[in-house]
Amino acid sequence: MTKHTFTERHALGIAVLTVSDSRSEADDTSGQYLAGAAQAESHSLRDKRIVVDDIYQIRAAISAWIADPDIQVVLVTGGTGFSGRDSTPEAVAPLFDKPIDGFGELFRYLSYQEIGTSTVQSRAVAGLANETVVFCVPGSTGACRTAWEGILKEQLNSLHKPCNFVGVLKVRQS
Repeated sequence: MTKHTFTERHALGIAVLTVSDSRSEADDTSGQYLAGAAQAESHSLRDKRIVVDDIYQIRAAISAWIADPDIQVVLVTGGTGFSGRDSTPEAVAPLFDKPIDGFGELFRYLSYQEIGTSTVQSRAVAGLANETVVFCVPGSTGACRTAWEGILKEQLNSLHKPCNFVGVLKVRQS
């Protein structure tokens, strides 16, 4: 697929996955935040799910979305810590064609300014998989806000300069 250059803002199809053994749709504030923030920027919420912290359920949900031509971005919240069942990075990393190392580095830098050294326990990761960008952030609503406001909002904006991720995603020019 060729690289796109946009002269107008381009809405993306976004899917949100909450990884949690305890959250339900009623109390999933992190997933709700990411879905709402994406929609506030005129992106299209294509799907939103909650799965338990299980490598294969996480991988199955994300694999379906990266195969879907209408989804260009997958936002994952939860499962990035060090507790016994936290397995999001292990589930997602094998799906990446290219990791986005700078995402985790920048997220931890921004997070350090908010929570200090506790940020070293964040295993936030991102990568490109089948021309779909996948971002994995911690499960707290604060962490989701930090990632969205500090990184994702601009990088998912087709007009952000000098560069953004939209140009390398599986998008259709109008």
